[in-house]
Parts: sequence; structure tokens; C-alpha cells
Amino acid sequence: MSRELRARRPGVEVRRERPEESKRGFVEDLPTLIVAVAIALAIRTFVFQSFYVPSDSMFPTLLIGDHVFVSKLAYGPRVPFTGLQLPGYRVPRRGDVVVFQLARDGRRIYPPDQRRDLPTEAFIKRLVALPGETIELRQGVVYVDGVPAPQVATGETFRDPSGRVFDVLEETLGSCRHRLLDDPRIPPAEMPPHKIEEGRLFFLGDNRDNSYDSRGWGSVKLNSIEGPAGLLYWSWEWTGSWISLLNPLTWIDNLGSRTRWSRMGERVRCLPPKS
Repeated sequence: MSRELRARRPGVEVRRERPEESKRGFVEDLPTLIVAVAIALAIRTFVFQSFYVPSDSMFPTLLIGDHVFVSKLAYGPRVPFTGLQLPGYRVPRRGDVVVFQLARDGRRIYPPDQRRDLPTEAFIKRLVALPGETIELRQGVVYVDGVPAPQVATGETFRDPSGRVFDVLEETLGSCRHRLLDDPRIPPAEMPPHKIEEGRLFFLGDNRDNSYDSRGWGSVKLNSIEGPAGLLYWSWEWTGSWISLLNPLTWIDNLGSRTRWSRMGERVRCLPPKS
């Protein structure tokens, strides 16, 4: 049987899609793609955003490789390309673990309102002092308006990835009880009294002796705040390049031995009250 006869069997139609039909299909799908992208951007801007923890400054609360969702609705999301900020459902509270923006010039860091010419990046620390309050550190203890934030030794230790061992303390900031690290190799921190200006916030890391925070770059304006950290949705002990994730062996190694499955689903919040 010839090729022509085989191609013309009853009930079988051979038809090639024309280029103009392919273009028309893409044009018809384009509005759906635009809407999907717009919804994703709106959620990221106004509802929540994920954040990756790249450093050890928040040990033991947050570990390197933790991924958390940040609530934009809590303090009120900012409207892009404007100075407007929508109202939130609560105000920042002492003890909140907060993501905010800072300006960076190489290794030097500034509050964004002091260097508007520089690009910004996200940082995460614990909120310690609110507008109008006076903060100081005496022998490593935080004082807010002259009132100390009690610290209690837990008797536990924490070992970081480099093998250094820290003492674990519990600190109570207002109504927030949380854990922090004390480095026995470093003298207790001291800082003279500093009054926080209106509309600004003061942050410290929980790895108190190994954190570059408001002691170095000052207070941060409220409109530079992204929101409080909430759900910890992913955690792994991996700091390689994203390009290496293209290698399936990297995923096998990460999921098999480097993923902290027990941390997933935890909430970043203050410790429950003692009974």
C-alpha cells in the first residue's frame, strides 16, 4: 500500500498546527498569566513573604538555613513606589522577631532613611526598644527606661557549626520570654543610655555577643519594617550556591542528611509562660 493511501485512511486526519494558530493560543492565554503574576505579587507585597536566615546572629531562636514566612498584614503593608503604609491589625511589640530593610554599602550598613542612594536588603532581629524609650546595656543585661530585662541561666549549652559552645540563657523582655546565647569568651556587653527617637525601633540579635545590630547601625524607622516572623516552613543545614541545586545529588544529600525536618511547622514566637 502506498504512503498516500495510508495517509488517507477513513477516520484519520493528519493536520499540522499553523504558526498563526500557535500565536493566537499564546495571546489568548496571556491575560491568565498576567492575572496569576499580579496575584502572586499582591500576596508577596501585602500579605506575606518568605525570608531566608543567612547568619548566626539569631541563634538559638533561628538557625542558618531556616526559611520563615513574614506577615505583611501585621504591622501594615507598604504600598510600592509610594510613602504610604496601610494600617495593620497590631503594633510592633517588644520581643517580636522582625524582618526589616537596611541599606548596605559593601560591609557598611545604614538605616535606609540615612542612605537613600544605596540598595537595601532584609535583616532579621529581635525588637527590644520602642519609640521614646531609653535603652542601655549593663554587664550584658538590657535596661529599658531603667528597668532590667531579667536573664536566667538554663544550664544548657549550644554548639554552633564552627564548634563554639555557648551558654543558653532565658531573657524576659516585657511579656516576652525567649532564649539567647552568652559567649563565655567575650566580656559582657556594655552600652550607654540611648533614647529612641519617635517613629523608630531598636533591635538586638539573640546571639547577643556575635550580632551586628542596632548597637552598630542605630535605630530603624517604622516604614522600613516588613513584619514579624511567623511560620518556619523549611530548614536545612546547607549554605551552597543555588546553582548547585541543579545537581540531583545535592538534593539527595540535603534531604537525606541536612534537612531539619523537626523544625518545620514551628512558629517563631515567645516561649509559653511558666506554670
